[in-house]
Amino acid sequence: MLSKNQIKEIQSLHLKKQRDDQRLFIVEGVKSVTEVLLQKREIVSSVYATKDFLYIHDDQLRQLNIDFFEITEEELQKISLQNNPNQVIALCHYFNVPEQEFDFKNGFSFYLDDIRDPGNFGTILRLADWFGVTSVFCSPATCDFYNPKVIQSTMGAFIRVNVVYCELERLVKGSSIDNIYGAVLTGTNIYKDKLKNGLIVIGNEANGISDENLKLINKPITIPSHLTNGTESLNAAMASAIIASEFYRQLKVKD
Repeated sequence: MLSKNQIKEIQSLHLKKQRDDQRLFIVEGVKSVTEVLLQKREIVSSVYATKDFLYIHDDQLRQLNIDFFEITEEELQKISLQNNPNQVIALCHYFNVPEQEFDFKNGFSFYLDDIRDPGNFGTILRLADWFGVTSVFCSPATCDFYNPKVIQSTMGAFIRVNVVYCELERLVKGSSIDNIYGAVLTGTNIYKDKLKNGLIVIGNEANGISDENLKLINKPITIPSHLTNGTESLNAAMASAIIASEFYRQLKVKD
């Protein structure tokens, strides 16, 4: 049974300030927690799980020497951000990963310019993992990587995709990037362009790519729409998925 203090401490991690102060974040759900235990055990601080989860994973947790607590469904509901929490929550330490260099000549990556929606951010990290993108770069104003909704929507991809926050100008100056693509409404048709490795800038959900970052783009691209429809733009995560798929098809798929 959890004490009131334990419940309060876990609930506090729903807030960015508390996460940053304690350098802890929340991972929820059977799939995500199981992946962390298998692939990144060293970051796990403690596990809070119902009887159903512990029945299967008790021996594993003991062998890994991880502190774990059996809790009720009611207690799980109190400490979770989910409407229907799934058996388990893990508290994990922040990653201690230095900025990693990315080879833009032999791979493509994303730069997220002020992406605010945690669901969009997490979904983009998930699709990056699917297409083998090992690092994603973000503007300082982009949503917090450790936001529980971001972590949840990555479906475990947060373990494998390195996230680096930096200004685009600094990234461009510090790396050798020949091709800086920008997803805009008036660019070259992505299906007719011969795509090359480089960086793909995805703009804010409401305002698109910032004016200062637009100046750094040398290859504007667009996803063509049906000529008679009324939809003005695509969701940021949806657009990222289409673009990543076409880059992967042209650059990685062998005939």
